[in-house]
Amino acid sequence: MSEQKLPAHARVVIVGGGVMGVGLAYHLAHEGWTDVVLLEKAELTSGSTWHAAGQITHSTSSFGLGKCVDYNIGLYSGALEAETGQAVTWHGCGSFRLAYTEDEMDWLRHTLSVGRSLGFNIELVGPDRVAELHPFYNLDGVLGALHTPDDGHVDPTNVTMAMAAGARALGVRIIRRCRATNITQAENGEWVVESELGKIRCEHVVNAGGTYARQMGEWSGLQLPMTSMTHHYFVTDPVPEFADLETELPVIRDDRKVSGYIRMEQQRGLIGIYEKANPNAVWIDECPWDYENWLFEADYDRVMPWLEESLNRMPIFADLGISRDVHGAISHPPDGNPLIGPAPGVRNYWCCCGTQIGIGWGPGLTRELARWMVHGAADISMREFDPRRFGSYATKEWQVVKAKEDYCLRHEIPFPHFNRLAGRPIKPSPLYERLKEKGAVYEEVYGHERPRWFAKNGVEQRDHYSFKRNVVHDMVAAECKAVRERVGIMDISAFTKVEVTGTGAEKLLDRLVANRLPQKVGGIALTHMLNRRGRIELETTVVKLDEARYYLVCAAFFEQRLLDHLNQNLAGEEVEIILRSNDWAALALNGPRAREALAVCTDADLSNAGFKWLTAQEIEVADHRLWAFRMSYAGELGWELHIPRDNALAVYDALWAAGEAHGIADYGSFAMNALRMEKAFKGAGELTNEVTLAEADVLRFARTDKEYLGKDRTLNTELPWICAYLEIEPDGIEDGHGGEAVLLDGQVVGSTASVAYGHTVGRILAFAYVKPHVNVPGTEVEVIVAGKPRSGRILGEPAYDPQSLLPRADTVCEAAE
Repeated sequence: MSEQKLPAHARVVIVGGGVMGVGLAYHLAHEGWTDVVLLEKAELTSGSTWHAAGQITHSTSSFGLGKCVDYNIGLYSGALEAETGQAVTWHGCGSFRLAYTEDEMDWLRHTLSVGRSLGFNIELVGPDRVAELHPFYNLDGVLGALHTPDDGHVDPTNVTMAMAAGARALGVRIIRRCRATNITQAENGEWVVESELGKIRCEHVVNAGGTYARQMGEWSGLQLPMTSMTHHYFVTDPVPEFADLETELPVIRDDRKVSGYIRMEQQRGLIGIYEKANPNAVWIDECPWDYENWLFEADYDRVMPWLEESLNRMPIFADLGISRDVHGAISHPPDGNPLIGPAPGVRNYWCCCGTQIGIGWGPGLTRELARWMVHGAADISMREFDPRRFGSYATKEWQVVKAKEDYCLRHEIPFPHFNRLAGRPIKPSPLYERLKEKGAVYEEVYGHERPRWFAKNGVEQRDHYSFKRNVVHDMVAAECKAVRERVGIMDISAFTKVEVTGTGAEKLLDRLVANRLPQKVGGIALTHMLNRRGRIELETTVVKLDEARYYLVCAAFFEQRLLDHLNQNLAGEEVEIILRSNDWAALALNGPRAREALAVCTDADLSNAGFKWLTAQEIEVADHRLWAFRMSYAGELGWELHIPRDNALAVYDALWAAGEAHGIADYGSFAMNALRMEKAFKGAGELTNEVTLAEADVLRFARTDKEYLGKDRTLNTELPWICAYLEIEPDGIEDGHGGEAVLLDGQVVGSTASVAYGHTVGRILAFAYVKPHVNVPGTEVEVIVAGKPRSGRILGEPAYDPQSLLPRADTVCEAAE
């Protein structure tokens, strides 16, 4: 059969022949799916791939991307050519990332810590080492650099063609000059891809359309947020000083001065710039279908400040001409991370697009997507790449605003908790203005505005960025103290809230949750939903509001994932799945004086006898009907109050007035995180698609006497790792940010997932995934924080209230004791 003849059916159809689409075809075949057809409207790589600069670096603070990058470098530097016989033109020249300020040095130190956990060849060096390996760079003002010797660059077209050869050798069909024109879903669930060569039906369809991906999504009624932004790189005339070099110079990443990169390109220089002003968006409505190997005219005015500085940094370029300018379009999602995974609201439509660094990230991410498609879960956490992390608020206009913001941030310091402010607020809660007046500094989670912390005592109401402790540390300490000693109130309206009702509700949920469902009306259960690989999809609280009526609460960013998991696992049950996230607000009231404050506003019996721990009641608070759940993520006496949106502000005001006599205080997500770490409550950083219930050490929330999705895969006995709880020696300056290496006897045995300072107990606390033999209480370990080893110790119980007596307290005196 001719390659150009379209078959009638395939298991998978991939639309798009750049590095992402071809990479997925290659990895699907390696995972055992070879009935794959890839359609490309022109020639392979003719979209964005061909004009990529082709660089890749181990210098990343993302643990998941770090795994991808390491795999990619191994693929480029030998494995792919050995498999396919096709040269990929790998240049293993290494690279430096420069630092001019202490904040940049802190960034490099943290990146070094993450790199150690991943086993990278990585070191922090002084300017003298940079000068030794790159004698032509102007190092004025440079304090240090991160040296990653195994980095390099590769020919983007050769890489893609080699993966295409590997895919074909395993049976994948690649059909060029065949533009897809529509993608629709048939009644039987199959996807129908219409093209210039006819129709093809498939079980799975993949959007790997690059700059066409957003408009392709619209064919199927999908809103896939990304915008095409243009990026320049310039190639100089031949550089005389390069002529006699025996080895290629390392790539220089100069984020501050150049906002980009400088390297050799044969005997020429190459300068790439991500300008930090006036970013250029193109094809906002539609990318023209007839464009092939398309470039724009260079806009020197836009990039001139950084281009001039690049010549200052590389004086040997100053008198040379520019022999070639490359000004091409690249997809930018709103937060800079690609869209890799299921499209929202539909089954078996996969996104493999929105990737601004296709060569650097692509093969590793497509390997993980292939595993997700074939086996039911990827082997790295996909939370930051899952297309379902955006909701309907991600309109086309908003996407452009956020893409421009992302472009300008490409070479800024990725501080911990960096807050992207453009295009906000999106979905403010009913308390937004009230709390803003009281000093709230907000973050955005799935479009919702949630308080991080509250500025007081003259501290400026804005984000204060640092890898070290700063004024925010003291603000959070005060909020934690209020919750632990008095009473705190938090706006938790951002939580996902879903109601499942109907005669089949219990049957559906019982098949999907690992724990036992609450049996009595008003019962509450904490449980997990798994995928077919036994990995954790999400953690959720299930409340039985009535017979055949359940209320599910989980983290905001899992809203679409929860809806999809429920809808796509229906097996004929009569149920109604109702999203309540935008209709209902929620408050958390926690602390030893919580009962006294709440009692002023309600006639309900709040005693242990009248309102038991882990139960729910519909009560009146300040004359407004709401649902009260007696539970506490802070580990204190407390309630969650779920309220119709229009009544939330009145309830908050009443609780605040009642609590003033007891020293009530507002608190935010930073304090909430510190409080949950003191109680050893695992969160989203620990409960990911990478791990089973056993690996996450949460089997106490799973039942062995019932069946549920993923049970046979999650109850394994041989564990590659397990989630440990530990304390780390504080230095009073920096506490860690996650991803740091954990060492035992000098050997890396794991990495941290979450790290926070426990203000109540005065200790740095962490969760870390470690080899099982390490997870023994009292075991002494080392943790690499800010590039240096610190002593750590495995803990066997929560650092605060290990017996969990305080949440169950019945009287004020008992709580105070």
